[in-house]
Amino acid sequence: MKLLVVEDDPTTAQFIARGLGEEGHSVDCLDNGRDALTRALATAYDVMVVDRMLPELDGLSLVRALRAAHVTTPAIFLTSMSGVDDRIDGLRAGGDDYLVKPFAFGELSARIEALGRRPPMQETETVLKAADLEMDLVRRSVTRAGQRIELLPREFALLEHLLRHKGRIQTRTMLLESVWDINFDPQTNVVETHISRLRAKVDKPFDRELIATVRGAGYRIGD
Repeated sequence: MKLLVVEDDPTTAQFIARGLGEEGHSVDCLDNGRDALTRALATAYDVMVVDRMLPELDGLSLVRALRAAHVTTPAIFLTSMSGVDDRIDGLRAGGDDYLVKPFAFGELSARIEALGRRPPMQETETVLKAADLEMDLVRRSVTRAGQRIELLPREFALLEHLLRHKGRIQTRTMLLESVWDINFDPQTNVVETHISRLRAKVDKPFDRELIATVRGAGYRIGD
């Protein structure tokens, strides 16, 4: 595996790098958090080993910054900070494992191998698109052809569901379960009413309709 070790103690860093290298891994070593952030943003690593007390940028801030940048490389904290609260802070900052110094090299190696076996995380979609329609899930905004469209919360949820299933027919039952959390037929036209309102905002002001009714089946949004 390709590994990044971020450790400011030269003796410890050399010990880890030599041992991992002998096991066949490719190891990069850095002694401060700022350089490690730059390197980890630019290079794909399989696992990172991170000390918490680092110069320039501490280990917690390093991992938080990487997670905020959607870097999902597994990170194991290797540190002398051994309290329960320290461990909790490390895991909540985005760490995947936590090992306290002094440590046995065999245990560190085994933990790295375990992290390396994990399937890579799928990046979460934050922007959904269909033709010139775009939904930003982080900003909770919708635009079409560059024009902002104001939606009520239920309309937003309905459009989000259609976009997540773009090109596929969504039945009335599917929409009731997903958007309204209703597992029975309420004998109302709530779906039809909201589809109509959504079309009035998303389709009618524009030349081309994106939300289609599939007679006898349901609704579909396409490109």
